[in-house]
Amino acid sequence: MKDRFRDRHEAGERLAEKLTAYANQPDVLVLALPRGGVPVGAQVARKLNAPFDVFVVRKLGLPGHPELAMGAIASGGVRVLNGDVINALGVTDEMINAVTAEEFPELRRREQSYRDDLPPPEVEGKTVIIVDDGIATGSTMVAAVSALRQLNAGRVVVATPMIARSIYGYLREVADDTVAVIVAENFYGVGQWYEDFTQTSDEEVHQLLGAMSHRDTPTAA
Repeated sequence: MKDRFRDRHEAGERLAEKLTAYANQPDVLVLALPRGGVPVGAQVARKLNAPFDVFVVRKLGLPGHPELAMGAIASGGVRVLNGDVINALGVTDEMINAVTAEEFPELRRREQSYRDDLPPPEVEGKTVIIVDDGIATGSTMVAAVSALRQLNAGRVVVATPMIARSIYGYLREVADDTVAVIVAENFYGVGQWYEDFTQTSDEEVHQLLGAMSHRDTPTAA
């Protein structure tokens, strides 16, 4: 098997081959983490004949140490918090609310840009396949899974072309299913697994969502 992907589109096609059990199921919804997850997710949704949309997540970084996530906000008005980090570092409600207020405008901007200000996707009771173009630390994906739980998704499936072995086991415990084409022992960055890792633009996200007609239900295969 090839150990690299030509681009995100090929990665999505190969990932979809691992998800055929979810094809043509009326309760399945494919959501992608923008921006890089969208070209991958679009291919997965097309192959599975499933509705497609984006799920926007913004990390809430610790003031002074933004790389350390104390929580996240996500589509649907959800906020999830990392109690371990908050308690260990004595993070106050005021600090959390201040960072949330800083990140919320960017969350709204992305939702408006990608989704034309449509209401967030309805996930309650559905099998949601949440897609990214690769998972290294897993912090954003863990936040996405937690947010989908708060929105009462019936089943949450993490799907990615490649994932670091160090986070794979943990995500298998957090999600109902975790599917990957490559589980890598040596993982230096998502880009190492792509021949073309050009940054996905907001415009490409918008075009792919429009092409997938995310406003409509899927047609028969």
